[in-house]
Amino acid sequence: MNMNFPLFTSLPLLLLYCLMITTILVEANTNNVHIVYMGEKQHQDPDLITDSHHHLLAKIVGSKERASELMVYSYRHGFSGFAAKLTQSQAQHIAELPGVIRVIPNTIHKLQTTRTWDSLDLTITKAPSNLLQKTNNGDGVIIGVFDTGIWPESKSFSQNGLGPVSSRWKGVCQSGQSFDPKKHCNRKIIGARWFVNGFLAEYNKPLNASGEIEYLSARDANGHGTHTASTAAGSFVGNASYKGLANGTARGAASKAPVAVYKVCWNFLGGQCSSADILKAFDEAIHDGVDVLSLSIGFKIPMFSDVDERDGIATGSFHAMARGITVVCGAGNDGPSAQTVQNTAPWILTVAASSIDRAFVNSITLGNNKTLMGEGIYKGREIGLTGLLYPEANGLDPTASGVCQALQLNQTKVAGQVVLCFTSMTRRVAIVSAAATVKAGGGVGLIVAKHPSSALYPCPGDFPCIEVDYDVGTKILFYIRSNRNPLVKLSPSKTVVGRPLSAEVAHFSSRGPNSIEPAILKPDIAAPGVNILAATSPHDQFADGEYVMHSGTSMSTPHISGIVALLKALHPTWSPAAIKSALITTARRTSPSGSPIIAEGSPQKLADPFDYGGGIVNPNAAAEPGLVYDMGMADYIHYLCAMHYNNTAISRLTGNVTTCPVQKLSVLDVNLPSIIIPNIRRGSITVTRTVTNVGTQNSTYRPTIEPPSGVAVSVRPGVLIFNSTVKKISFKVTFNTTLQMNTQYLFGSLTWSDRVHFVRIPLAVRTEMFQPYGDGYYN
Repeated sequence: MNMNFPLFTSLPLLLLYCLMITTILVEANTNNVHIVYMGEKQHQDPDLITDSHHHLLAKIVGSKERASELMVYSYRHGFSGFAAKLTQSQAQHIAELPGVIRVIPNTIHKLQTTRTWDSLDLTITKAPSNLLQKTNNGDGVIIGVFDTGIWPESKSFSQNGLGPVSSRWKGVCQSGQSFDPKKHCNRKIIGARWFVNGFLAEYNKPLNASGEIEYLSARDANGHGTHTASTAAGSFVGNASYKGLANGTARGAASKAPVAVYKVCWNFLGGQCSSADILKAFDEAIHDGVDVLSLSIGFKIPMFSDVDERDGIATGSFHAMARGITVVCGAGNDGPSAQTVQNTAPWILTVAASSIDRAFVNSITLGNNKTLMGEGIYKGREIGLTGLLYPEANGLDPTASGVCQALQLNQTKVAGQVVLCFTSMTRRVAIVSAAATVKAGGGVGLIVAKHPSSALYPCPGDFPCIEVDYDVGTKILFYIRSNRNPLVKLSPSKTVVGRPLSAEVAHFSSRGPNSIEPAILKPDIAAPGVNILAATSPHDQFADGEYVMHSGTSMSTPHISGIVALLKALHPTWSPAAIKSALITTARRTSPSGSPIIAEGSPQKLADPFDYGGGIVNPNAAAEPGLVYDMGMADYIHYLCAMHYNNTAISRLTGNVTTCPVQKLSVLDVNLPSIIIPNIRRGSITVTRTVTNVGTQNSTYRPTIEPPSGVAVSVRPGVLIFNSTVKKISFKVTFNTTLQMNTQYLFGSLTWSDRVHFVRIPLAVRTEMFQPYGDGYYN
């Protein structure tokens, strides 16, 4: 789960929270869980499908009774297959049976982890152009959330003002430990299922053996699922805050959208989720009738292929997409390194994390009356003028220097003082470690100089921990070294909002290019994922009452899920690809103030499509995009064939007999709202795209090209004319490079405009005059 608890940890157990979205391959044993994937259903009777699964398994294990004992799940709604406890030999035998596409071992995934909606112009206003007003806050659009469950007592899941549950809803509320459907399900929480068999079959112990609090039900002990669900669809809650900061009304994007909860992640080592459980949740969610699925779940590089069921998410989301369900997933929290983006299948909407126009600032006043600014989550008393210390290195002992994660302090020297330290670590562990050392020594505060990062967490016990960048840290250090009795005053945190704060792509947000297929742009879009205030479980260690602030692509994902629900309410016939296109082509590439978007890192840089896809989401513009780059099953088959996937696997995945053409198809021609050319050489490359008019019937669009540096770009035809009979038009884009050298990716854009709509797609080109590896199939 994009358990966006990556940025805050201290103890070894909490360190595992920071290792977002890892996949742990479970070691084989005599009866390990395997997923037997059989592709699209061959008929519609779910009972007959389940019977066929038991019959097939009985052939291998000797009897129906033994098959029932070994069966973990039967997948029978969205697709066909089952999960069962098998020996390696049995798995090999099943793989050879007719109708079986693949048998693979189960895998374990992890979680990825108030001002928001105003910053995106989704304000509570009567203006008719506002997407909230046009859609009645997403009333009736069902959002399914795959996560750690839900805390149903939270005010964020109030049913007040909501209408009856849609008659098309087929889901259920499943009872379990501390979860009573009669009490805990309502017109807001309309469905609650939990899936643990796949996880328990691997863990092979009682769930509570880990010592973590957990419920065998849809109830959320971790808090992550409650946070993501309330971000996507939380009801209005006034006077919400976190430790007195970020005061305001808490609400989700689609506050009137009902929520269906699918608990697939369990509070063990930070939150773990079995592929077998995830696939079963997809199977049921497709049957239940959800409109949008939100998954803050992923895994680390190297990833599995798009048709490998060990991923679970790519396979399940394909079947969901085929039924018109938009699946939204986090990009991951392994940034700012390149090629770390996850959930890269083209039918998934993949979300990066950005900051919003809000900061929590602290004044640092030195004894010379100079005031510097830092950031932190500290609402205790002001630290009046007191001693300020930097632990200098002595001789050859580097551990005595002011390195945060290696502080060794003399208690009598530190008592009653504020300590300055420096760290190059981006994760929270260095700050927590230094704070514990300073506090144990009798210190009263900590100033940490580090790489800039907008994601914040309080130090344990509300100990004052204030973060500054190296520039400010160096100024403080010079003051200390130039004074015999350096002093400092620390103020509590204050909330600052507004235009002076430019948007940034978060340091932790995973970046492109896509490591499976760089011609497929990922991430697709960015949304707020830094210091997001939302509901949580009372067991969340950072909770302040019912609310908490967390950071991660886990938090940006439900922002997009909620916005997708609004778009679905406005345009119920749009496909998942059309919705994705509308978001990408209308996204912002600048802050509301007009300043460029920065990508946090070392060093910081101007953000590009590998940081934020099309840009930061602009919901109101996405409601009326003018043109969309739509995709249907034929387009996805084109992609699968171009990726050289097996004909049988593609046929089973799609439910139709598919034979890829002998002539190789190009991934470059997949009808995505982006064009990425990983290796152009001498000569030219021409790609094709098709746009569908969803705006004014009679309209004329002309192109504006921002070519990548050193690359000539041309478009044919040079004008697109739509009328009552012409709804779709194809065009060709030709790239010629004048560069006679290998380059990194160079970026540009192509925008079609009718002077009302500006339909922009990113362009990226890498010139490669010689190829040190690979087969160069783009040419």
